[in-house]
Amino acid sequence: MLVIDPNICIDCGVCELECPIEAILPDTKEEAESWLELNSEYSKKWPNITRKKEPPPDADIWAKVQRKLEHFSKELPRK
Repeated sequence: MLVIDPNICIDCGVCELECPIEAILPDTKEEAESWLELNSEYSKKWPNITRKKEPPPDADIWAKVQRKLEHFSKELPRK
């Protein structure tokens, strides 16, 4: 899972087009509110990614999961 710092995001929409599983929502959508909170919190805890990496082994499984936020506990691991 990747997070985007909403305070740094310039709302250009490029990440939405680049996301291979269309997991990024514009912050203008109502369902994005909970994701904004999660992104804000974890963008401060997790390191910045500075180069492309291989997807995690379970990426294809998670790509098909609906309502992903329901599957996360409040305390996600530090990366």
